[in-house]
Amino acid sequence: MKQYKVGLVGIGAVGTEMVKVLRQRSFPASEIRILATRDRDEVVAGETFHVRETAAEAFDGLDIVLFAGTEGSKGASKTWGWEAVRRGAVVIDNGDDFRMDERVPLVIPEINGDALARHQGFIANPNCSTIITLMGIAPLHRANPLRHMTAVTFQSVSGTGRAAITELDAQARAYAAGGAVTAEAYPHPIAFNVLPQIGGAKPEMPGFTSEEAKMTFESRKILGVPDLRVGCTCVRVPVFYAHSVAVHAQFANPFTAEEARAILAAAPGVRLVDDLAAAQYPMPLNIQHGDDVGVGRVRVDPSVPNGLALWVCGDNIRKGAAQNAVQIAEEMIRRGLI
Repeated sequence: MKQYKVGLVGIGAVGTEMVKVLRQRSFPASEIRILATRDRDEVVAGETFHVRETAAEAFDGLDIVLFAGTEGSKGASKTWGWEAVRRGAVVIDNGDDFRMDERVPLVIPEINGDALARHQGFIANPNCSTIITLMGIAPLHRANPLRHMTAVTFQSVSGTGRAAITELDAQARAYAAGGAVTAEAYPHPIAFNVLPQIGGAKPEMPGFTSEEAKMTFESRKILGVPDLRVGCTCVRVPVFYAHSVAVHAQFANPFTAEEARAILAAAPGVRLVDDLAAAQYPMPLNIQHGDDVGVGRVRVDPSVPNGLALWVCGDNIRKGAAQNAVQIAEEMIRRGLI
């Protein structure tokens, strides 16, 4: 099998997970070259790497470059992404700077891998909550066109990065000990709380946040439905890993719950866990650190014609970020695009 020289820009929570995923999936990498803000040696997922300072010449000779920025972070791919392409690499970007760029396919391999054929050297990873939601919705949409979707997300703190993970742990310990709880990663304490704001205000969508806008525009692009009606409320919850989403969808034609379950049970990357009587449904504690997206609570929604409700849960750092990026590279290899 051909071997590929892989670059990785950023070594935070997502970058570290990318190294793990590359190794766990036996990706054909002859080299993993890690780039960051400064030179240093660092142990990443049990391996010692020499981390190089990011510079234009550091991309020379690489076949694939994964930009691993935490959701919402700016700078790395805007500064270096197209430079890496000019130097011969295919870029797969976890950030949000180019997701809606017409030159850039926005890809979940199980859903719209065909879009990779139109790449110009740069592919975008969707937002974590969009990936997790559409893994549950897209198989149904292929069978019965989606007309409208509302989603309420329950997003873990790991989506913000390591500082937020540490802060939730510290706040929970302080609360249990009767001490003072301080907040830095978020405007309010997150332990034993929910924050109905992720991202800043979106001027072109008054009253909505940037995270909620991503669900709208990214879903339309990935599903190829530019006029899809989407409503979304994004909520941060005191969970370390895995995002959950309550989805209510309206389709062109009726679905029975049994029909929907059969489709989801056969969908790649989906694990159906749906037995309400036995209290079986996907939850962060049994989904975190796993590869599949769990779907449960599948039921007809009688509030709208042809309505269906479901609960979706997936690890935002794995399938929602690192794993999806590596799967894009794997799919491009499989299709002979690299």
